[in-house]
Amino acid sequence: MRRTLHLFVILLFAWGCASSTTTTKRDNVAFLYGKGGSIRMAARVHHEREDRSLLYYKVPTQDLLYKSEGGGAPFRATFRLTYLMFGDAAGRELLDSASVVLHDRTQDPSEDKELIGSLVLKRPARARYLLRVSIQDLNRDVMGTSLLEVVQRSEGVRQDFLPMDPQKGLPFFADQRTLAAGPIRVRCERYAGKVLHGSRHPYDTGLPSPIFTLNAPVRKVAPPDSTFLMTVDAEDGTFLFTPTKPGTYHFRPDTADPRGYTLTVLAESYPYVGTGADMLRPLRYITSQQEFDRITKSASVQQAIERFWLDAAGDRERARDAIRIYYSRVENANRHFTAHVEGWRTDRGLVHIIFGIPTAIYRSEKGETWVYGEENNLLSLTFNFVRRDDPYTDNDLILERDPTLKGAWYRNVESWRNGRVYQN
Repeated sequence: MRRTLHLFVILLFAWGCASSTTTTKRDNVAFLYGKGGSIRMAARVHHEREDRSLLYYKVPTQDLLYKSEGGGAPFRATFRLTYLMFGDAAGRELLDSASVVLHDRTQDPSEDKELIGSLVLKRPARARYLLRVSIQDLNRDVMGTSLLEVVQRSEGVRQDFLPMDPQKGLPFFADQRTLAAGPIRVRCERYAGKVLHGSRHPYDTGLPSPIFTLNAPVRKVAPPDSTFLMTVDAEDGTFLFTPTKPGTYHFRPDTADPRGYTLTVLAESYPYVGTGADMLRPLRYITSQQEFDRITKSASVQQAIERFWLDAAGDRERARDAIRIYYSRVENANRHFTAHVEGWRTDRGLVHIIFGIPTAIYRSEKGETWVYGEENNLLSLTFNFVRRDDPYTDNDLILERDPTLKGAWYRNVESWRNGRVYQN
């Protein structure tokens, strides 16, 4: 398990000023969710004050190639961090760009750790813009990329808040925590000395409706069941918060404005599939209610799940492959699509688990379009996910459900039930 964290803070020294240009070509970003990407990098933006923002990034050393010149010299990884700043969500209007080359040295290249650093952003005169952040390993020419939508307003912006490890002082790159993780420290220097209004919203346990269901209800954060006040330290601009039970916790500076920071507290094993219970719940997508109830009531849930997959695949090797791929998609959905519920229980998570990573993903201000197969081919599948205005999350996209997708859904579910994995 990855334990060692290195923090190195840098100032940007290689600016690539870009004039405002426009292109019309759509950018296929399927790699963001695992297709063709090699480096599992993460990034997030924090507004320290009205005129200063930081870009934080994280790179696992296991994804970098370390080389040594021999003779007892340390091993060294070399990678380039680049960001492109766009004025629109589709990445057509380039506002600015920047790049810097970084190094990490170690005597043990097999050590599993994370490199965490930050750089100062050159803020544009925009209320909203898009950052495309990339890490390129210069020792073997592989990359990882992340897209961030950055919002700059007077107050109440999610990026005014930065969750931190209270012991190590390092930033977290997700706004989801497990209850077992304990307290979390949140940086919000713009609200130093102020009182934030907090609310807890009950944990949502439901599943998304099938992709072909018309008039499916939109799942939203439930009304709060409790409220509280949180005072931000006047000296360091932080507050320490300890969640007491799972749910969605929301902090806002103004009761008249729903915008603020949201922390979602989830099950202990999140984002991984670590127990029989973790394996059981996503299985509902490909089982009947009767089958699911029978497995749930089994004396050994995990053995019943293994029996389900063995019966589906016909032999142990195929069953192992199906289990590995199915639950790796569950974990991948958790990493990319989690909002106020785990990623596997969102609309994008549902489609990702059953159909895999699309051939193409196109982003716009409206949301995302996923295409499976060749575009404009009668046999291809297209899923449209719409972004909705939500004060609690900007990562919950709603599927435009279509009754014509019913046949495709059941074909792929049946493939899973026969141990045949659909992979584009």
